[in-house]
Amino acid sequence: MDIAGVSTALSNASLNSRVGTAVLAKAMDTNKTLGEGLVEMIDSAAMERSVNPHIGSNFDMTV
Repeated sequence: MDIAGVSTALSNASLNSRVGTAVLAKAMDTNKTLGEGLVEMIDSAAMERSVNPHIGSNFDMTV
């Protein structure tokens, strides 16, 4: 059995796991930021509707 090869393989597997976890954490942070921005946009839209309730409530379209 090649001890050096097994050691290298385990080290690479550990590194791949750490990199995967770091990428997933970054993706989760990005999604959290985007979600917070979406909530802020929804809140600002609700504020606009409360100030100007007639704006945007009707949509006229001719085909």
